[in-house]
Amino acid sequence: SERLLMARGDVTRSLLSPAWRMMLLSDGSVTRHLQLLTDMKTEADCFEMKHIGDEDTFPALPAAVAAVPGPRLQRQVWLNDQVGTPLVYACSWWNAETVDSYLANSSLPIWVSLQKKGVDIHRQIESLEFGNCAELEAGFGHAGPFWARHYTFYHDGEPLTVIYEVFSPELDRYLGPNLCRDL
Repeated sequence: SERLLMARGDVTRSLLSPAWRMMLLSDGSVTRHLQLLTDMKTEADCFEMKHIGDEDTFPALPAAVAAVPGPRLQRQVWLNDQVGTPLVYACSWWNAETVDSYLANSSLPIWVSLQKKGVDIHRQIESLEFGNCAELEAGFGHAGPFWARHYTFYHDGEPLTVIYEVFSPELDRYLGPNLCRDL
């Protein structure tokens, strides 16, 4: 959990530069952070919105997804800068019956959609991960390993969505070197 990650600050300090810690552990909008870093608009390239029913293990979902009422929808996007460079891969899980009331336009980043609707949310970071994935290497055009996190958005005290984000090594250009890249 976020509390555990923050309590173990000695570990995150030894593995992450201050800029990377802010990006990964911030409760602010990753979309907004990307825009501030790149000085460009961030665009969401939504390549999948798929109904997955009530299944909690489709395929191997984060445990927190079980708290999102079913039936569920899975949404996958690339967050790109305005010249098309992929900076973040994101996957989110929503209640399929209510998702349209929050994401009327699937091409907008989640934070932008929620902000336009005036939805007040609280973010709880569930985990921080570091690993490899051949599909993401192809998508980012960079070798791994990659930093990733997953968190839950709460609205009115109830889980609204669970989001999993993987960050491109391209962000080293803006955040400085990733201290774990050679592990």
